[in-house]
Amino acid sequence: MKNKVEKFNCPVGITLGVIGGKYKTIIIWYLYENRILRYSELQKLLKGVTPKMLIGQLRELENDGIIKRKVHPVVPPKVEYSLTQLGKTLIPIILEMKKWGEGYLKITKKGYLQLL
Repeated sequence: MKNKVEKFNCPVGITLGVIGGKYKTIIIWYLYENRILRYSELQKLLKGVTPKMLIGQLRELENDGIIKRKVHPVVPPKVEYSLTQLGKTLIPIILEMKKWGEGYLKITKKGYLQLL
């Protein structure tokens, strides 16, 4: 997190530094909807994500305190992800993004975007 603060030096930049990324916001959304997801479940939900990309995005979210990773001591290892309390504070922002996206889809499906 310290690198993000030093890099952006503004609240919007810091927020985007934490949740910006090809899959981070979607990961947060799925964890909000499902509460707990295993790695394989996330991989199925995020069609087209490579294992390297998914692991990277999960590690960054974990390092920033947005998600927690729980490893169960079984063979093969069972790894579960969930939102932290800090991660849950992002939900109102993501709900607003969802609302905006729904409105955008309505406008663009009706061809209004060409008028703008």
